[in-house]
Amino acid sequence: MSSPEKRSLLSRITPTQWVAVALTILAILFVVENRGKVSIEFLLITIRSPMWLVLLVLFVVGWLAGLLTARQRRR
Repeated sequence: MSSPEKRSLLSRITPTQWVAVALTILAILFVVENRGKVSIEFLLITIRSPMWLVLLVLFVVGWLAGLLTARQRRR
């Protein structure tokens, strides 16, 4: 019987996992570069927050809106 070949750790990583690693690195760099605070004015409220946090919240809101509209189209 032949023993199974031992593959290196890097050869076991799929292309999808490489993309996930690259996107994670880009996200970390984005946060590091955008630590400065920004003022957000909405109606009568003013909020100071790091820019990356504001963009993250807007991303999540947009993602949820997309999920809700996609769900409506399926029905």
